[in-house]
Amino acid sequence: MSSLVPISAVMQTDRGRVRDHNEDYVIRREPNSEEEEKALGWLYIVADGVGGADAGEVASEYASQQTIAHYTANFDDPHLGNRLVNAMQTANTDLRQLVAERNENKRMATTMVATAISDQIAYIANVGDSRGYHWRSNTLRQVTKDQSLVAKLVEEGAITEAEAANHPHRNVILYSIGSEKTPQIDLFEVNLDPGDKILMCSDGLIRHVADQEISEILGSEDKDMAADHLIQLANERGGQDNISAAIIDFGELLADTTIEHSARRVAMPVLSTNGITAAPSRKFLIPYTIFLSIIEVILIVMVWIWLRF
Repeated sequence: MSSLVPISAVMQTDRGRVRDHNEDYVIRREPNSEEEEKALGWLYIVADGVGGADAGEVASEYASQQTIAHYTANFDDPHLGNRLVNAMQTANTDLRQLVAERNENKRMATTMVATAISDQIAYIANVGDSRGYHWRSNTLRQVTKDQSLVAKLVEEGAITEAEAANHPHRNVILYSIGSEKTPQIDLFEVNLDPGDKILMCSDGLIRHVADQEISEILGSEDKDMAADHLIQLANERGGQDNISAAIIDFGELLADTTIEHSARRVAMPVLSTNGITAAPSRKFLIPYTIFLSIIEVILIVMVWIWLRF
């Protein structure tokens, strides 16, 4: 791949300890060539079928797959963030159309958080209360804003953060894909440095695991172990909802990106520890050799004379 920084990800989802099935869905779309990487970047999605709505698992899977289909088909907009939001809006229309065609009087809706990465920028779009985080140097920052009733009440000062954690309506979300004609989809841009991580998760994780704990786990374990650990903690503390975690590593520079710099260093003079040039220029090599030969002959003659007398 052409990216100077290798990108790798782990995506896991778990039913939890209370629900009888999993309405969460995770999916990725990674490039297979340099051309695809340049045109599409790297795309990751976590969706959470809205609790209380019929066929939440169908909504999360269908909306995610449709988002990827529209994202990859739309080359008119070179801005990947705008392309991602438009793809999610079109997936919303598709999901509503699916419900209408089935004519089953069922409701289908899902939250969604999606990340597209290109040129060291992460475009994170979300609708509902699934979250996107940015981790750097042992500091975790929530990038997305929860589109939920309790988040709105906290923002307005009606309740505190502590009250929001146990509020009876903490599961009420304000927007979702499939619930209305044009849901509000927020878009955020994050500049990435090598070593950064992006975490996307459903609310089944964050209701049991605090941000500080998440930050410590991301900083002390590799992505596969970290995802396992986060889901295990959520389950140990009740697992009251489906749990999904996607960790994207924006890794260290690849070794082959230093080839050009290495070639330049080889072309420079080799210096000894005291700063004196140790490798003489090629044009002085022949005279230098002749000089040493003359000295050698003189020494041989002197030894021969000394031995004779």
